[in-house]
Amino acid sequence: MILKVVIAVVAIIALLLLFAASKPNTIRVQRSITIHASPEKIFPLLNDFHDWNRWAPQDREDPTMTRTYSGAGSGQGAISDWNSKGNAGKGRMTIVASSPPNRVVVEVDFVRPFAAHNVNEFTLEPGASTRVTWTMQGSRLYIMKVMGIFVNMDRVMGKHFEAGLANLKNAVEQ
Repeated sequence: MILKVVIAVVAIIALLLLFAASKPNTIRVQRSITIHASPEKIFPLLNDFHDWNRWAPQDREDPTMTRTYSGAGSGQGAISDWNSKGNAGKGRMTIVASSPPNRVVVEVDFVRPFAAHNVNEFTLEPGASTRVTWTMQGSRLYIMKVMGIFVNMDRVMGKHFEAGLANLKNAVEQ
């Protein structure tokens, strides 16, 4: 009887691991918000890592996080390394493309809690107000595939993006 239970448990675990392996190798999360301001007013907060503490969720939610800056002061070539004893982990962000006042592309390289690489793109679409869209694309590590069986990663990361965009809206509209 115990042997049958052990075999069943091993079979279930094997099926879950195989199912996880069948998941896509990339992840893409996207959220947007409308901000009542021009792209010229919003763009500097995205294009300068020194201003990210005004809106970025990880900067506001993890008091143990510290940042160091190098490269360009802002725009393409700007670099921010971060280190945290909390949830933010450790890594580096580099602005790899900057097209004022409509687009900023940031490469993000995590070292901790696990190595991961993704690209975040911010686009600003002008109109009566500005539609700001935050898109993240990256590789989905196997551990993330396994976690994805139990946790909706789009929902988890989406909440992070929604919080950041709401913070950005508040910072700009005040």
